[in-house]
Amino acid sequence: MAKFCALLILIIAVCSTSATATLPKNGDGEGLLSCLHASGLTNVTTISSSASEFYSLLNFSAQNLRFTEPQTPRPYVIIIPQSQTQLEKSMVCSIQHGWEIRVRSGGHSYEGLSYTSDVPFVLIDLLKLNKITVDVKSKRAWVQAGATLGEVYSAIANSSPNLAFPAGVCHTVGSGGHIAGGGLSFLSRKYGLAADNVLDALLINASGKVMDKNAMGEDVFWALRGGGGGSWGVVYAWKLQLVSVPTILTAFTVLRTGTDNVTEAVHRWQYVGPQMEEDIFMRVQFFGIKVNDSTTIRASFHGIYLGRQPELLTIMGKVFPELGMVAADCKEMKWVETIGNFDSTNVSQLTNRYYTNKVFFKIKSDFGKTPLPKPALRGLWSIMEEEVSAYAIFSPLGGIMNRIPLTALPFPQRQGTLFDIQYKVTWTNRSEDDHYLEWMRKLYKYMEPYVSHSPRAAYVNYLDLDLGSAFNGSATAEEARAWGDKYFHHNYDRLVKAKTQVDPQNFFRNSQSIPPLAN
Repeated sequence: MAKFCALLILIIAVCSTSATATLPKNGDGEGLLSCLHASGLTNVTTISSSASEFYSLLNFSAQNLRFTEPQTPRPYVIIIPQSQTQLEKSMVCSIQHGWEIRVRSGGHSYEGLSYTSDVPFVLIDLLKLNKITVDVKSKRAWVQAGATLGEVYSAIANSSPNLAFPAGVCHTVGSGGHIAGGGLSFLSRKYGLAADNVLDALLINASGKVMDKNAMGEDVFWALRGGGGGSWGVVYAWKLQLVSVPTILTAFTVLRTGTDNVTEAVHRWQYVGPQMEEDIFMRVQFFGIKVNDSTTIRASFHGIYLGRQPELLTIMGKVFPELGMVAADCKEMKWVETIGNFDSTNVSQLTNRYYTNKVFFKIKSDFGKTPLPKPALRGLWSIMEEEVSAYAIFSPLGGIMNRIPLTALPFPQRQGTLFDIQYKVTWTNRSEDDHYLEWMRKLYKYMEPYVSHSPRAAYVNYLDLDLGSAFNGSATAEEARAWGDKYFHHNYDRLVKAKTQVDPQNFFRNSQSIPPLAN
């Protein structure tokens, strides 16, 4: 990261005519660069598309190696604005000269939609727009959309040990994309989604106009907070409501191994986890492990309690004695330390944007409305044991999520939903893509009878192109509803209404964006 800061690269243009480069077809390349220069973006570095600098920058925030493969289309230019004005001008120049725009905050789009495209495109990378201002007295913060969650957490913790923000535990995730998709977290049962705690936003539309919540209107402000990124314009900054946490809280991890042990514990957890008091968040992650010459299943029950260790042990002894939690399973720490504890990151490294353990992966999601019976769990373990590089996570909802109306924001999984499910499989060689993708789809098919249906729901922050996609983001109403209903259910039509208001010409689009109503 340091070399990019030292070079102060604002734009890197692709000039090669290699077959894998995305060259201007609909877009005017010379016109774009001239417009950027005329707008004051004069620090332009033009290099060959094969140069290491280009790939280093392009892949710096690309978290899924599936979208760094040679056949992946590359942007014509990478623009790194360093101010709101530069962001506005970058967008206007790109649109005026016929270029599709992809905007990247942290690069954690599971299908690479923030930095890939099936048509010629410009990549606007927000990594320099990462300033954070915390007001301890009002418990509020302004966060530029390029800030990572780790940067947000670090800034909050440096301001107060008793303030937090309810968002995810992976510190390299971009706040812009995370909040745009809703943002589930270890604090969601207490304080709701990240998006539930957004007070305002600055949105830049296709003409370069900056709008706060009053200027954009109620429907668009609603859509921004959970309707997914890439459809509405570009969010420059979020105004966040921070939440209160104790100076010291308790993190815990309880491991169980073996088919019988895991089945009994997970089966009971389904009835307990979503019903616990909202100061407790306990999710369960399970995966296959090698034991001697055979494979078995292991479960990790882990999370946080907004209180001290003795209190947690007393509560767990009453509501979940089957788990057998003991003092050695718990550790008292500050809120910010819990992020590093579950992200395997030292607190001092939370502001490091580069994620080192990159792999090829595929992720899918579900929501559980009813507990899985024990035979279904055993069948799931059998499939999980086939791939020790895979895991699944059941994360409880309940708590305040049961009291927030289903239509409060685009995220519809509130009352009546017990837990969300994330399935992930990883690999290290691109030649194995087909094998692992097929395995994941097999697992997903197996789970169909046991999860939500009509529609089978998914979480938009766990993007999944298997649910449907549209070339160049030009989806028909029927095509878009294929994924729109799964992500947003009864909230989808209001998202279409908001899209029609803010971007009727569909400038901001991707393979799973929200389309406007046809003229």
